[in-house]
Amino acid sequence: MKKPMVLLAGIAIFCIIIPVLISVLFYGNQNDNLSDSIKKIDKLEKSPYEKVDSQSPTISVYNSKTGKVQSMDIETFLYGVLSMEMSSEFSKEALKAQAVAARTYIIYKIENNINAGHKGADICTDYNHCQAYASYEELKEQKGDKWIKESYPIIKQAVDDTKGQILTYDDKAILPLYFSTSSGITENSEEVFMTQYPYLKSVSSPYEENSPKYYTESTVDKSEFIDLLKNKYDDISISKDDLEKQIKIIERTTAGSVKFIQMGNKQLTGREIRSIFNLNSSNFNISFVGDDVVFEVKGYGHGVGMSQWGAEGMANKSYTYDEILFHYYTDTDIKDMY
Repeated sequence: MKKPMVLLAGIAIFCIIIPVLISVLFYGNQNDNLSDSIKKIDKLEKSPYEKVDSQSPTISVYNSKTGKVQSMDIETFLYGVLSMEMSSEFSKEALKAQAVAARTYIIYKIENNINAGHKGADICTDYNHCQAYASYEELKEQKGDKWIKESYPIIKQAVDDTKGQILTYDDKAILPLYFSTSSGITENSEEVFMTQYPYLKSVSSPYEENSPKYYTESTVDKSEFIDLLKNKYDDISISKDDLEKQIKIIERTTAGSVKFIQMGNKQLTGREIRSIFNLNSSNFNISFVGDDVVFEVKGYGHGVGMSQWGAEGMANKSYTYDEILFHYYTDTDIKDMY
């Protein structure tokens, strides 16, 4: 009788206790794995750049429309800047990249005490000098209630998602130049502005063919062409006869923009020609059709730093805002200021 009882006890242990142990071990591991997964998700969802969580600073803003200096929260000011400097229809990551660049520009001016031209304020609202800006009320008036309801929250979110973040080089805010559209490659800063910045180097920008300014043509008749040049330069010697032989592109930049061009007896820069004939960029070719001079232009803007349409193209290729920024601004870091 003892042997059957021992056998039954063994069967009970095998059938009951062993499955329980297996269950505990198995589900215990499952819970550990789930916890790990949650931690990983939390880590992925939390920005790696969020290291500081403090009140955003107040800056002084010279409003070029009213002629007055006002104090404003920097993040609130950036809502109005981003609303004016990039379309709300752009991708979230492109908008976030623009928000960081715009914030960095303000901090760069403050760190370097660059306040001339706006009554000593940190920044001004003249886009020719600092940054374009419109208040909430102005945006509502200009863009309408529908835009305020549907698009303004998108702009605000891009700023909020990058709160306090700036681009740095050697732990200092960079000069984050940006522009609309490149010709497929950006410019070295020294080839355009005569000043070399280690982070403003020529890089490829291949995803912006959808920009409406990627390629444009501008036509002017030969007589007006001559008049515009002579109005600008009294000592220029250039004539309508055999005009083609009096014009020659001498040198181009790394990105293909005209650096120097011969116009009659004068050597001019591509930037000067762009200004005189109101071209979208200095990256152009010149052809002659009958009595017309035709400028075939690539890109829109000075070409240095981040291309906004290039950022949009990268965002549509699933690049994140930091990847976009690190691509256009060489060897930079992102620093959380507040």
